[in-house]
Parts: sequence; structure tokens; C-alpha cells
Amino acid sequence: MAATEHQLMISVGIIEKDVNGDTLWVWCYPSVDSELRQVLLSKCCLSHGTKDFHTFVFGQFKRSWYYISSAEVQEPTALIKVTHFSIVVTAKDFNPEKYAALGRILCRTYVKYGSPVKMLESYITVFTKGLCQSDENGSFLIKDYDVRKAYLAGSVKDIVAQFGMETIILYTALMLKKRIVVHHPRIEALLEFTRVLPALTWHRKDWSILHPYVHLEDNEIEDLNKCSGYVAGFVDPEVSKRTELYDVFVNLPESVITVSPSAKESMSMGKIHKEVGLLILQSAEDVEKSDSQVIKDISVKTKELLTNLMALAEQCEDSKLTLESLKQHHFPPATENFLFHLAAAEQLLRL
Repeated sequence: MAATEHQLMISVGIIEKDVNGDTLWVWCYPSVDSELRQVLLSKCCLSHGTKDFHTFVFGQFKRSWYYISSAEVQEPTALIKVTHFSIVVTAKDFNPEKYAALGRILCRTYVKYGSPVKMLESYITVFTKGLCQSDENGSFLIKDYDVRKAYLAGSVKDIVAQFGMETIILYTALMLKKRIVVHHPRIEALLEFTRVLPALTWHRKDWSILHPYVHLEDNEIEDLNKCSGYVAGFVDPEVSKRTELYDVFVNLPESVITVSPSAKESMSMGKIHKEVGLLILQSAEDVEKSDSQVIKDISVKTKELLTNLMALAEQCEDSKLTLESLKQHHFPPATENFLFHLAAAEQLLRL
């Protein structure tokens, strides 16, 4: 229902950087707890210095999404002692394009009036009606931002162009609900790359596994460790040394994917992987195909794998597989291994 859709927003807040260079959380509605405030201050580019200025970043912490839109105060406005500010919206849903558009409108409103009051009016109108309209600040309609568009916004073809046949490592890790850590020093590159990965397992449509902007802080790592599998992005190169955090490590600037020693057995490759890898490669390299068509091709192959897996499970007691029942089919070792771990990931394994 549309009513539910616009009520996915949780809060809105303002962070300001003043002429003395101090960055402060100055206002929020209805409330943001102190721990989340500290996390959002660390994500907001205002505390990093102007050389790292980012107009929009997003991420997830404790099952809430945050979207931070930042602006520099240039023209004379009511914000007399403020040099930069960020509008932070927290929400229950993943939809960067939606909240970037809303953030731009809220930023323009705040610059014009220099007070949260008018900005809050726009926020509440969106929250209650799903839209806000203004001649000077633009109009915003939530129904223009379908979640499927957000899921399909990135480019699988770009990932395959960068990693080629090794994309199968990412696909396998996602299918088996492994922990993937991605490093890039530029936050924009990190956000663009990580948001695409859940699309490789389109049958789940699960973007809750995405944590695109994580710092090596205790509370953020503790939050990450609560997830059994994830895609986590880090700008800090030190994360490569934190081997306990990942099964697969992606060094994005160097285009290198590394499987950790502890995950090598479950990630061993065989005939199935070669088949799927070639399909991904051929589909992505087809200039006639769009990214959504490539995702569909991968999804069709995935469904074929899962249908076969479920057929095997249905032959067993409680429709649950065991290693013994798999062994009866005399699959090659790598295939047996993959099917066993896939059954565990898809909850088709009898424990």
C-alpha cells in the first residue's frame, strides 16, 4: 500500500559545520539515539574536512538505512555562521535514488529559510501524503521511486567487465551467504559497486545483506557480526588485515578477489561454477542486453539450480537433504560440496 510506503521514514536530522570548523548535530525529528548520532556524525563528510566532501552517501546500521545529503552554504542565506550542513534521513527501506531526491529538496528548503521548520513541513507532508510540491524547491513523489528500480540501478555488466570469469566467486559467495568485504578508498566507487552485488542472487531480493559504508569501529563491527552473511564496504585499507571479518575480500582498485583460507573448502569450484560463470560472462558481454536482462539470465540459471536442489531434497525425509543422501547421487566432489553448502544456505539441510 502507498500509505505504508511513505511511512517507511523513521527520522530526519541536521548536522552543521560552523565557521570555526566545528561539526555538530543541531536538530532532529522525532528523535535519534546517541549511538546512532555518533555513527551518523562519522559517516557525514563534514567531520572529514572539505577535501572529502560528498553530496550524498548511504548505509545501514542496526537494521535502519541512513541517507545523508550534504551541501555547502555559498550564497547569502539565513545560515550566517554555517559553512556546510548535512540533512540525514533514516528509513526502513533501501532506496538511494528516492532519498537523494528528497534530500536535495530538504537541503534547498533549509538553505532558503535557515530554519528546520519549513524543512520539517516538507518531511511531514511526504511522510503523511507521499509527496511534496514547491515551485522553487521542486516536487517529489514517492510513487516515482519503485523499489525494483533501486535494486536494478547499478550495473552488473560493469562488474563482469572488471572481474570477468572471477565474477563466479562473488556469485558463489552470495549464493552460500558468505561474508564479502569490499575495499575502495573512494566512497562513491564503494557505494556503486556494493549495491549491485545482491542482484546476483535476485531470487532472494534481499538488500538487507548490504552494509556499503562501514568503519572499523567496535559498535559497527559488532552490528556486522550479527549477520550470517553480508556485503560490507570499507574505505579503510586496514580492513584487509581483519581476516576474521570476511570469507571473500575484494580489492576494488586492484581488481583482485581473494578467498580466505577458512572459506576455500566451501568455495571450491567445479563444473557447475564453470557453467554459471560462462553464462554470466556471455550474457554480460552481449551488447544487445541491458543490465536487467543479464540479471534475469542469471536468475533463470539460479532457479534451475534451486529446482534441481529441491527435487533432491523432496526424495529425503522431511524434504531435507543430508550429506549421506547427497553422496548417494555420486556427484563430483566439488558439485557435492557446493550443493551441500547451498542446501544449508537455502534451509534445505537437515541438521
